[in-house]
Parts: sequence; C-alpha cells; structure tokens
Amino acid sequence: MARRIFPKLTATSLQATTYLLGIALFSISFLVFLNSSISFVVTDVIGQKEHVGDAVGTLGFADELLALVACPLWGLLSDRIGIRTVAVTGYCIIGVSLICLVRSENVYPELLVGRLGFSVGGAACSTMVTACLPAMVAQRNRKEDSQIGEERGQASGHAARLRGEERPSRTGSVGHAASESVSSELTITQTRWSSRSRTRDGAQLDGEGEYEDSGPETTAGTSQLAGLVGLFTGAGALLALGFFLPLPARFQGQGQAPAQAVQTSFYIVGAIAFGVAIFIAAGLRHLPGEEEKSLAALWRRPYDETTETDEHGHLHTTLTPAPSYLSLVAQAVKLGFTDSNIALGYLGGFVARASSVGISLFIPLFVNAYFVRNGLCTSNPDNLTDIKRNCQRAYTLASALTGIAETAALICAPLFGWLGGKVVQGRQEWPLMAAAAVGVGGYIAFGYLRNPDAFHGDGGQWAFLAVILIGISQIGSIVCSLGILGRGINGPSSQTEAEVSDHKTTTNMRAGETGPVGGGEVAPLLPQTTNEAAPTRDRSHLKGSIAGVYSFAGGAGILLLTKLGGALFDSWTEGAPFFLMAIFNAILFVAVLAIGGGKAFVRRQNARKSGLAEQ
Repeated sequence: MARRIFPKLTATSLQATTYLLGIALFSISFLVFLNSSISFVVTDVIGQKEHVGDAVGTLGFADELLALVACPLWGLLSDRIGIRTVAVTGYCIIGVSLICLVRSENVYPELLVGRLGFSVGGAACSTMVTACLPAMVAQRNRKEDSQIGEERGQASGHAARLRGEERPSRTGSVGHAASESVSSELTITQTRWSSRSRTRDGAQLDGEGEYEDSGPETTAGTSQLAGLVGLFTGAGALLALGFFLPLPARFQGQGQAPAQAVQTSFYIVGAIAFGVAIFIAAGLRHLPGEEEKSLAALWRRPYDETTETDEHGHLHTTLTPAPSYLSLVAQAVKLGFTDSNIALGYLGGFVARASSVGISLFIPLFVNAYFVRNGLCTSNPDNLTDIKRNCQRAYTLASALTGIAETAALICAPLFGWLGGKVVQGRQEWPLMAAAAVGVGGYIAFGYLRNPDAFHGDGGQWAFLAVILIGISQIGSIVCSLGILGRGINGPSSQTEAEVSDHKTTTNMRAGETGPVGGGEVAPLLPQTTNEAAPTRDRSHLKGSIAGVYSFAGGAGILLLTKLGGALFDSWTEGAPFFLMAIFNAILFVAVLAIGGGKAFVRRQNARKSGLAEQ
C-alpha cells in the first residue's frame, strides 16, 4: 500500500506502515497524555494539594532539560546500534516510567526520577521520527549492489573486448584496444549521464560506484512522506486527547477511587507503549542502511568499507575505522554551518518546536490573563491548573483556540508534503519560507489581540484567523524542515550540486579538446579516475547524529521561548511570547530567502558557463 502511494520509497510496505503507525503516531501521544495528567498524579495519587503548579512546572522543566542532552546521545547511538533498537528501547523506557510514576509516594525524588526516565524514553522516540525518515528512501545494502554492478561491468567489458577484436581501436590496430570500451558499465558516457539510468532500487551510480541523489523524484518522496509524518504526529496528539485522557474519568464512573482510576489509566497506557515497542521490533527489521548495525557496536569500533575503481577498472576495498561518537556529533553540528539543507532543517526544527509551546502553553495563558484582567474569573493567571476549576469559560475558549490551531495543522500537513514534492527541483525550501511568512502574520496578529474571546464578538473573531495561521505555520515548519533535512542526508548538498555542474562543464571542455575526431566512439563525459569523479556526500551514516542535533535545536527553542517568553509576559506585555515567535519566524524567512536566492544565483551562473562551453 505504502509503496503504491510512494513508489520512490525503498523501504517495504511493512516498514513504512510501522514508521507511520508506530514511531510517528505515538511519538507525541504519550507526552501529551503525561503533560495533561501529571497534575492528577500529584494531587490524587501522591496527595499533595499545595504548590501543585510549582511541582508540575519543575517536573516539566527538568524533562526538557534532560531531553536537550538525551536527544543527541540517542541520535549517536542509532548510528551504531540502529534506529529500530533505539526506538524499541525508547518505548520500553516510556512503558516502565509510566508505571513507576503512579507508584511514587512523593514528588521528590520518586516522581522526579519517573519523569526523568520518561524524558529519556521520549527523547529516543522523538529523535527516531527524524532519523527514520531518510531511511525510508535510503538505498539497501550497498555491498550487494556494488557486487551486482561489478558483475555487470565484467560481463559488458568482456563483450566489449570481443567486439574490439573485430574493429580497429583508436590507434588503428586490430585486436584488444588499449583503452577501456565505452560500453563498460564502469565508464560514464554523455549518453549514460544524460539518461541517468537507475539500479534495481531506483538509485543512481556516479563514477565511483557510489549512490547519487536521484533528483526530484526522491525529493518528492521524502517531502510527501514528511507530510504524512506531520499528519500522523497530529493524529497521535488527538489520540491522546480523545482516548488516553478520558480514561481516569471513565474508570471513576465505573466505581474506582480517583487515585486508583489514575493508576489504572497509567498502567493501560504503559502497556500500550510496550505493545508499540513489539510492533516496531517486528516491523522495522532489515531497514535500508541498517543491515550492519547491532548492539555489538557499543563495545567495538566498527569499520567502514570503501570500494574504489582504479583506472584499469579493478575494484579495491579499503577498511577504515568508523568515526568516534564525538566525531559523529561534531560532523553533524558542522553540517549546520556548511550545508544549506541541514542548516535550514535545524533552524526549521527550532522554530517548529518553539511554535508547539506557543500553541499549547501561551495561548491558554493569554486567554486566562485576559479573563482575570477584566474580572471575568478569579483564577490565578500564573497557575494554569486553576483555569478549569475557577473559570470554565476561559478554559473552554483556550481549548477551542488550541484545538482550531491543531486542526488547521492536521489538515495542512499533507498539503505541505505535497508542495515540497511538487516544487521545481532545487527550490524545495520555498514552502518553508511560506510557512515562516504565515507564522509572522499569525503571531503578530494574536499578540496584538485585545480580546481573544472569539465567541462574543468585539474583535474577538480575529482570534480564529490568528490561531489558524499559527497552526499552519507550525505544521509547515515541521513538515518542510523534516523534508529538507531528509534531502540533505540522502542527497548531495547545494554546494555539491554546483560542484557537479562545474565538473560537468570542465569535463565537456576537456572532451572537446582531447576527444577523438573520428572512430565512432563517444568520449567519456567524466574521467574514470576516482580523484576526478564528481563529488558526492553520503551522510546516511550520520542520520542519527543529525536527527539528534535537530531535536536538540528544537529543545533549545522550547527552553528559550518558555523562559524568555514567560519573563517578557510578566515584565513587558502579554503578547510578548507571540512577538518573540514572530521574530523566530522572521529569522527563518530571511534565512530561506538568502539561501534560496544564493542557490538561484549559482544555478544561473552554472547555466551560463554551460552555454559558453557548448558554444
């Protein structure tokens, strides 16, 4: 089914289904459940009735702080032991933590330890959402495909030699030609370069036998899949709100005491986490690019196998020690400063995660402060847990606005995935710029609202439009940043594309200068020596590390908005967090505009050079 929708996926239908229904769907649902019900654990299970808001806030802050460190570490581990192992471990930790949380007898240290354990497991799951996306379109075991390419090259080379005995070579002698035949699979001719023939998995091979980016088709598959990831992630939040959260009330209706009802609910949700882990363990077996990763890599340093072809067509295999953990994370961080796709992915993740806090935390806080300021309710604006009890109208309005924003995001997730796959090759960043522009308008509009009460007129109806724009911006940032990040991992960067274009132009000029005048052969477009072949940047071995840095950037966005936005909310204006989010989106907009404009300039320059070379 998944292969029919996304024919460019190299993952199987079971693997794609497991990714969407297992990792993506539940990556956020358990977090939404815990954040919404942790106060009931404090009040009903532990029995603490005072300073509940302070306890919940401290637990949440500790969760984010630990996740900020855990996400890159899980990403590094996945590069050694595999995505499947990390995801299964993460959901198992979540299951254990949910059970331990409702067995706690005090907030410190027992409930804190349980929440920190949940943070470790949740960091693993959220990081694997990002790391697994490029694996869905990655090529399968390259060693097998290299062997197949070698066998094909040997066979075609043998046929070429047979044909060479019957016709003159370039030197005019009869017999075996001194130079390799252009019919060999190891020689890239202009015809072959133009046709860009594919291997059995839909990949392309360059002059070194390495995989190249398969162009707009692979980019479309990655972007469309990222759209579905956003859709299923939003569906996971709705699953938590519609099924997990009502469980305590349902059990209380069946006669259980409040504490017992909360405990039973956590036990059930924890069991579901274990079930998801089993589902992932079975469904993500033999994931593309993960064949040689195992737990054994934790205590032994693996080796990278590199196969190169010399000028005579012979294959040479070299074993080199794989990079250390510190080297992997250093490479992932460095890519954020040297590759435009990775940089935009990190920046988009920062804005997307911060936007989620803007929706879930500051919209209710803004609404509650409005009702308190106008004497419409008596709850404490600094304690969100008071809203539901003391101001039902404010709670209803905050829930409605948040729900509208999330619904808009859910609807637009596939749209952004489709846009990312349909735009012209080399311009996949423009939908991200559109999302940032929508975010600037939405957050400024909401921050300037005098009345967020959309149900009672007097300008409040503009709140609907503002939260819709905010929701669209949030999902656009998530989907587009994931798609761009996946493209940066699986395909060559924009700098590499320019290098390849310049290389093709230079090689064409060489061919015009040194190529044969006659003889019926076409001069090779690319030299056969490995040092002159078109450069490629394979980062499949870094996808976990890059995903970890991506999650780290998102966590940094959450902490910055939470602390700085909260402080400005109290000291400056209630719209300060939304103005801060508008600034974040404006920075993203300028970054996309600058990078996209730079790419367009490079493309024009390369086209001009190519035109001059052809003349």
